[in-house]
Amino acid sequence: MKVWVVVFFCLFLYGALLSEDNSPSATVSQERHLKNLRQLTFGGENAEAYFSFDGNKLIFQSTRNGHICDQIYTMNLDGSELKMVSTGKGRTTCSYFLPDGQHFIYSSTHLGSDHCPPKPSFTKGYVWAIDKDFDLFLSDFSGNLTQLTHTPGYDAEATVSPDGKKIVFTSVRDGDLEIYSMNTDGNGTKRLTHTLGYDGGAFFSPDNQKIVYRASHPSDEKSILRYKELLGQNLIEPGQLELYLMNADGSDQTQITKNQAANFCPFFHPKGKQIIFSSNLGDPRGRNFDLYLINLDGRHLEQITYNETFDGFPMFSPDGTKLVFASNRNGKIRGETNIFIADWVE
Repeated sequence: MKVWVVVFFCLFLYGALLSEDNSPSATVSQERHLKNLRQLTFGGENAEAYFSFDGNKLIFQSTRNGHICDQIYTMNLDGSELKMVSTGKGRTTCSYFLPDGQHFIYSSTHLGSDHCPPKPSFTKGYVWAIDKDFDLFLSDFSGNLTQLTHTPGYDAEATVSPDGKKIVFTSVRDGDLEIYSMNTDGNGTKRLTHTLGYDGGAFFSPDNQKIVYRASHPSDEKSILRYKELLGQNLIEPGQLELYLMNADGSDQTQITKNQAANFCPFFHPKGKQIIFSSNLGDPRGRNFDLYLINLDGRHLEQITYNETFDGFPMFSPDGTKLVFASNRNGKIRGETNIFIADWVE
């Protein structure tokens, strides 16, 4: 979520998995899967841009226009017709279109307060805030809201299945950060993961049958105690995040990556045989993130972007002809994150 872009990604984000030639021309020539790269936003913090189901619009979160923390916006694929579609209150994140093109979901803290939630203190080390006032909402483009979750604590990181029948999301409702699914009307909630630790950032496969997600599961006594202590304060400490795959009902959970890096924002290639994701696996300092493509069985890893700053939140267009992602490239100031789109070359 983009509130993490400036924070989480500044933990790792700068320095690149590049060859010795770090010039812009070298980057462009290495990124052979990307053609006609275009920058859609200019300035501020913009991230988590996701295509509409017809492939004609993007929905994303951004800090702009005097708002101190993220609000939800839509725009055309050329960056035109930019429009705020959230309430302008609280902090919002994780927006996603529904197939009808008339509705979208997102998570917001506005019921708890009109103001932005406070940022966590880094006296406890590098931590993420799991804002306790986040709930999921269904909205149309006239601003009519339906609240989908009503449990105390964090409900966020929601995405929609391609058939429009299910929402998958992360919640702390049972005392741990687990993945759940529910119908798009908010009914039929089912818990999918049951392992102690953080499970989140989930997306459905193109055929609705599988879910890819990121996870960090503490295994030794010290890390377990640390995780539970922070979670009790609505905080988690990021570090290693591995990618996992499971069936849409939560069965057959298998680990895809085993590189002990920070791997996140996985998304299925439209053919359903590969995953694109962001990782710092090639940077010994752990600061730079690039995009990678990997088979579902964890084989045939291929690097997609070669940039000396952060590249993350990739998503293919429904027809597989375009890739949208967020990046610090071309930033005028440190930490500036913008939305980019490119034609995808197989």
